[in-house]
Amino acid sequence: MRGLSNYSLSCCVNTLLQTFSATWEVGEILAKWDTAGVGAGDRNVPLQLKRVLAAMSSDRPPQAPHLDFLHCLDKNCIRLYTQHDADEVFLFILNFMQQQMDNKPLALEIQDLYKISLETYLECLECSSVQTLTSYMLSLSLHVKEDHDSLGNCMASFFQHQELRGINCCFCPKCEKKTPSKQAFKLLSLPCILCVHLKRFRNRRGFTEKLDSVVTFPETFDFSETLKEAFSSDFAQVNDWKYTLHAVVVHSGYATCGHYTAYVRHTENQRWYYADDSHVQEASWEDVQSTYGGRHRGTAYMLMFRRDSKEDGRQPELSG
Repeated sequence: MRGLSNYSLSCCVNTLLQTFSATWEVGEILAKWDTAGVGAGDRNVPLQLKRVLAAMSSDRPPQAPHLDFLHCLDKNCIRLYTQHDADEVFLFILNFMQQQMDNKPLALEIQDLYKISLETYLECLECSSVQTLTSYMLSLSLHVKEDHDSLGNCMASFFQHQELRGINCCFCPKCEKKTPSKQAFKLLSLPCILCVHLKRFRNRRGFTEKLDSVVTFPETFDFSETLKEAFSSDFAQVNDWKYTLHAVVVHSGYATCGHYTAYVRHTENQRWYYADDSHVQEASWEDVQSTYGGRHRGTAYMLMFRRDSKEDGRQPELSG
């Protein structure tokens, strides 16, 4: 693993680059992209991402392989000398893949790595008519309680039925007016790489605050056991929906003044490493667990899970 120096408050981007590097599927897809005809390369985010990931994995990387990538983001309005939100920058980068890659099939391959397909289910509580809408997201944003919580509970809360009343009533075409409704989400498909965003920042009385509450998460997660009721009837359950954690984005400090680091599982030896800008050291699963939360501690902000595959030669072995 290669450390990345903090250049113009770049800890957020440095951390995301470490997670992209640990997500070897992204690098493999970008390596198939013929960039010979790409113009304005200094403004093309996927081109610069391809170059920096290749440099980070080489035997003799440049001293600062990420500088061109940082300047490229700056030209696309993700400014230097500015603190950013890691989940927002992550989604910006994935969106730039769709906008700026001239090979659209490969761009869709990258999107499909992270694509979570959902069905929104809305039932009128007066006439029982049902409306559905299919959509997708690239990051699963989960509400965090102010007391002790777990990843399983956060996900269960996301997929629970919610009643919409009062100002939250929705228009019912059959009743031809706004009526109380019951809303829920159903899973249509899960991606190879599942990105979970723990919503630790809240607006309270006009100020943004950070929740340091404890959220526990496992090294492996089985959807087929934990969220059976979240599956749509159309969800093909022919596979085991088991996932293994391979990267954790950590936020330290306050909402208005913080620092990002990352724990990532090495692609080859499957060991955990801790990356704090230019400093990289080997870590343990117990170290990763220290990011569950608590006051004055670095807290997990984004979790990256990879779906287990029996056909995949890179099937991970869990650390002790």
